[in-house]
Formats: sequence, C-alpha cells, structure tokens
Amino acid sequence: MIRTLGSLIFYARFVREFSVLGYRRAARDWPALEADFSGQTWLVTGATGGIGRAVALSANRCGARVLAGARSDAKLRSLKNEATAARRMIPLRSDLSLITDGDRMSRERAVVQKPIDVLVNNVGVLLNEHSITSEGLETSFATNLLGPYRLTETLRDGGAFADDALVINVSSGGMYGTPLRLEPMAGRDPKRFDGTAAYAMHKRAMVVLTRYWNDQWLGQPTVQVMHPGWVDTAGVQSSLPLFRRVLGKWLRDADQGADTILWLAAERPALPSDGGIWLDRALKPEHEFAFTRKSDHDPEELAAFLARMTGSAVPD
Repeated sequence: MIRTLGSLIFYARFVREFSVLGYRRAARDWPALEADFSGQTWLVTGATGGIGRAVALSANRCGARVLAGARSDAKLRSLKNEATAARRMIPLRSDLSLITDGDRMSRERAVVQKPIDVLVNNVGVLLNEHSITSEGLETSFATNLLGPYRLTETLRDGGAFADDALVINVSSGGMYGTPLRLEPMAGRDPKRFDGTAAYAMHKRAMVVLTRYWNDQWLGQPTVQVMHPGWVDTAGVQSSLPLFRRVLGKWLRDADQGADTILWLAAERPALPSDGGIWLDRALKPEHEFAFTRKSDHDPEELAAFLARMTGSAVPD
C-alpha cells in the first residue's frame, strides 16, 4: 500500500514534465535542429529498438557512420535496410550483459578502424524477474551499468575516441526516486529483487558515473547525461504494462525521446559546472527530493565497485 502511494506521488509529480505534454511545451521554443554529422563515427548501443533505433537512423541520415550494437542479427539487418545510407550503417552483434562480449565488440575492426566521435550508452532493460548471466551477474545490472562502464573504459584505454569525442549516457527519470546505492543495485539476492527499483538505481549510478568520468578525464572525452522522458518503447510495453495502460496516450514516441541525444551531439553545450541532467534540450537538477542526496557512497567508490564487478583495474 505504501509503495503504491509512493508511486502515485512520484508519477503525479513528473507527469507534466516527462510526458509528451512536457516535450510539446518545450519544443515550441526550439529552433530547427539542422545537424550535420558528416565524417563522424558514432557507436550506439541498444540500436535496434526504441530510442536507440531512432538515434541510429537519425545520425545515419545526418551523415554519420553508425556502428549499431545490438543482440539480434535479424533486427540489425532490418535497421540496416531502413537506413538512409546502408553502407554507413554497420551492424555489430553484441550482448552488453556479458563483459566478454562487450570486450570483443570493442576490438572489432569496424570499431578500431576510425576514431569514435560519439558514443551513445543507450542500452537498457527493466526486468521483473531475477535472472543471472552466464558470467554470474544479475542481468539488468550487467546490461544497464556494468556493460556500458566496461565498454566506455575499454574504448578510452585503447585510444578509440577522437580528440573532441562526446559520450552520451542515457539515464531515466526513474533515477529521481533513489540515492546512489552500491550493493543493492547488484541484485545478488533473488528473494529481494525488485526490477523497477534496480533499474532506478542503475540509472542514478549512470548520473554519478558521468560526473566521475568528467572529473577524471577532463574532456578526453567529454561526457553528458540525459534522460528521454517517458517513452513508449517495447521495454515499457513488456515490463510496465500498468504504467502504460494508465499513461499510454501521454507517452512520447521514440523520436521525441531521442531528440536531446541528437541535440547534445550537434550543439555540444558546455559541461554544467555543478552537475545536472539534460531533458528536452535543457539542464535539469540531478535531485528533486532531499532523500536522494543522502548516500553512503561517493563517485570514486562507485567507480571502484564497478571496476571490481567487471574485473577491471580498480582506479587509484
């Protein structure tokens, strides 16, 4: 009962801003986005569905060479067939829930052939049932956070990024409901697993990780974090059916969810000095509730935790 009441308060608080109503209101003041990504190489994870698909197709249409990462060969073929310039849409079959598969993708010839100008860490899943990967990790934790962390770190360590590269981390408005928590987000205990809470914790961690990378890397590459609002994706349809039934007509479409990613890549706004998360081309606060500011952990502890979980060298 208490949890249901909390959910209602949360959704009521954000419905005007995160729904299509918020997008339409913000878009009234926007100039047309005339993006030209000619000569750029993009790597987009989760590229065959929802927001990732919209980003991959739009970047390709605007001139980019797009490395499209996803698990399904059939969906990758469909994406390539739909691309404006099929020769510049390069499928990369990969499952970022597996650390070894992400490492393999980072060594693909197409990835190392040219410097990466834009990396979009878009892949994400919300699972209602607890599951473990073949590497012994909870699947959503591995997909949403460990895979993107390891991939980004590996690409940077390997010198894969262009000098002015941009990493765009895709978070979620759900992160407003939780502080940074380390051990609980790993989902080791199936009896206490809550897929929605886990997803929110992963997306909060992505915001904190963005700040950490910017402090450590000093623009080599630059890292921005955004969230797309409430988008009617296949994941929402399968994992949050009640949410979709109630709010379905107010959900954004994939292109609306992708807009801020493309805007960030085209406009390259300055990094916010005090943090923040982008929504609808505007910088929003990282916290909306006081309790989410109270964490026992800092960004350095998060990075060390992720490094240990992925078998990477722990940062100094």
